[in-house]
Amino acid sequence: MPDISSLALFCVATLGLLVVPGPAVLYIVTRSVSQGRGAGVISVLGVHAGSLVHIAAAALGISALLAASATAFTIVKYVGVAYLVWLGVRKLMQRGAGEQVVELRVQSRRRLFWEGFVVNVLNPKTAIFFLAFLPQFTHPELGPVGPQILVFGALWLVLGIVSDGTYAMLSSALAGRLRGSARAHRRLNVGSGLVYLGLAAWLTTEKA
Repeated sequence: MPDISSLALFCVATLGLLVVPGPAVLYIVTRSVSQGRGAGVISVLGVHAGSLVHIAAAALGISALLAASATAFTIVKYVGVAYLVWLGVRKLMQRGAGEQVVELRVQSRRRLFWEGFVVNVLNPKTAIFFLAFLPQFTHPELGPVGPQILVFGALWLVLGIVSDGTYAMLSSALAGRLRGSARAHRRLNVGSGLVYLGLAAWLTTEKA
């Protein structure tokens, strides 16, 4: 079990990283703006369910294999890029329904959850981040490193849900006045598509 000083330092470092908006936050904000608070919260849960995969991989040493293999890194990276491009193009191709007031089409909770999960799991930078970040706070003299990583991973998960959930709440509140018009609907679709494509572009800049 990590000592108290290591846990405190980890929490401070984690909060410092989480408050800076990154690709996952952009994804969550986009969902919250386009579909409301509930969609944002479900997206948060999906994203951090994906974080569980990366935490487990780091603890088991699977992320080390990914980091060492340029081929594996490239395959996973471009699968994620292709998925984000597909989401972005689909959003950009959606048409508005004239200028009348309309209700935005709401996707199922299951679909929202799994899209957030896939977006996070297929981000190889996240896997490598956990591999590089979590072990920095471990101490082999306190016992096996794997269980320590799981403890830090659990803390990251809790702090991440709180931080990203705050972004979801704030963005959905600010977007409340935009949901009534077809024109706003189209703009939100365009904004969502650009965010997805931006995430894809961001992934292509990451190096193995």
